[in-house]
Amino acid sequence: MKKQLAEFIGTFWLVLGGCGSAVLAAAYPDLGIGFVGVSLAFGLTVLTMAYAIGHISGCHLNPAVSIGLWMGGRFDKSELVSYIIAQVLGAIAGAGVLYLIASGKPGFETGGFAANGYGEYSPGGYSMTAALITEVVMTFAFLIIILGSTHSKAPKGMAGLAIGLGLTLIHLISIPVTNTSVNPARSTSQAIFAGDWALGQLWLFWVAPIIGAILAGIVYKYLSPED
Repeated sequence: MKKQLAEFIGTFWLVLGGCGSAVLAAAYPDLGIGFVGVSLAFGLTVLTMAYAIGHISGCHLNPAVSIGLWMGGRFDKSELVSYIIAQVLGAIAGAGVLYLIASGKPGFETGGFAANGYGEYSPGGYSMTAALITEVVMTFAFLIIILGSTHSKAPKGMAGLAIGLGLTLIHLISIPVTNTSVNPARSTSQAIFAGDWALGQLWLFWVAPIIGAILAGIVYKYLSPED
C-alpha cells in the first residue's frame, strides 16, 4: 500500500496547497495573490510532490492522469482502481483540513470553496459547452506533457518541472472558465463542501477530464518513439 499512501499524501497536498491558496490567500483584494498566484500554487504542489513521491507512486495525484497513463501503456490496469480511491480520499482529506482552517475565521461562509462550475458558477460566466471543451482540451494537453516529459528518451530529471509549469499554464488559461479542474479528485473534494450546485455539476468534471486523458493516451502512444 506504499504507492496508494503516497498518492493519498500527494493529492492531499495538491488540494490543500492549490485550493487553499484560492480560499485563504486569493480572497483579499489588497493582500491576495490573484489568479496568477493560485495558478502558480497548483503548479508548485505538483512540482514538489513529483520529486517527493514520484519515485514511489509516479505522482499521479489525479484519476484522469492514472487513466491517461494506462491508456498510454505506462500504468498497470490492476492498480488503477486503488490509485483512484487513494486520490479521491486524499483530496477529501485535504479539503477537510482546509475547511477546518478557513472556518476558524469569524464570519466564514463556505461559498464556492474553490469548487469547479459552469454557467452562473463559472468565474467568467462561461457556458456548459465552453466548460466541457476547456476541460477536455486542458486535460489532453496535461497528459501529453506528462507522457512526453516522463518518456525514457526525455531529458532526465526535468519531468517534475515540465509538469508543474504545465499545470500552472493550464490554470492561467482556464480558471476564468471553470475554476480549472483537469482533476476529478480535486473537483469532488471541493464539491462536497460547496454544496448542492457543485455536486450537481460534478459530473462534467469527471467526464471531461477522463475523455481528455483517454484521447491523450491514444495519441501519445501513436506518437511516442520506441523505448
